[in-house]
Amino acid sequence: MTFTTTSAYDQGKADIKTLSVDDQLGLLWFVYTEMGKSVTPAAPGAAGSEIAQGLFDRVKELPHEEQLQVMRDIASKANTEISRIYGSLSPETKLAFWYFLAVGMDEGTIIPMPADYQLPEAGKALLGKIEGMDFQQQIDFLRGTVLEMGAEAAPGAGI
Repeated sequence: MTFTTTSAYDQGKADIKTLSVDDQLGLLWFVYTEMGKSVTPAAPGAAGSEIAQGLFDRVKELPHEEQLQVMRDIASKANTEISRIYGSLSPETKLAFWYFLAVGMDEGTIIPMPADYQLPEAGKALLGKIEGMDFQQQIDFLRGTVLEMGAEAAPGAGI
């Protein structure tokens, strides 16, 4: 008997690609709210957390519509400066960056989710799958999801 077990990490990388960019962002938001905000960044003061905070601070200073475009650019791997910076981060730093964005959305410093936004059926099914995972699998799933985002650093692009 032969079967393949896919890790939550690999599943995150595969499943997120089935959603549109805006629905990927919506899913990340719902995961943050559904997990009771129990996903936290690395220990305060950790190098990755400070780097994520610095990138978050750059995004926070932008007008709301530009903040949304930055998130879309990162999710779609657009070749922009912030997307390239994000693409060069470690998986843990990427996770911390999305955590900071979610907190910022909660606090109103980052463009909030539209009040009438609804995840599509595929997104709801994926959210249900995530909710059925244990906490470590949820973190692994999120790590796999955010790892795939961001553009690669390009020679001569400054990053």
